[in-house]
Amino acid sequence: MAIKVLSASTIRGDSVENPQGEDLGNIEDIMIDLDRGMVAYTVLSFGGVLGIGDRYFAIPWDALTKKPGENKFIVDIDKEILKNAPGFDKDNWPVSEENVHREHVNRISEYYGYKPYWENL
Repeated sequence: MAIKVLSASTIRGDSVENPQGEDLGNIEDIMIDLDRGMVAYTVLSFGGVLGIGDRYFAIPWDALTKKPGENKFIVDIDKEILKNAPGFDKDNWPVSEENVHREHVNRISEYYGYKPYWENL
């Protein structure tokens, strides 16, 4: 069985759309849980013009599917749900202290209908 891997640096900036083809933004970053060696979540930038006014959203990694042959990901999230999602601005990222981080990941996982990544072990 082949293992699929991608470099995090090649994913940054990739576009994200929903199954209807609506643009949902770009992958801004990938957050790694260093203790577990797992992707905690993906940071999606959405809503600004030329990077100004963008809001950032934490999206569970499990919600993303790589679009074959393209530098694009599909996430099955309605654009309106994303607009109302808990987000943050680029100068105020969620704190990475363990209790705050777990609460943040629990909240976003629940919002999008996924289990927190540590429950998928």
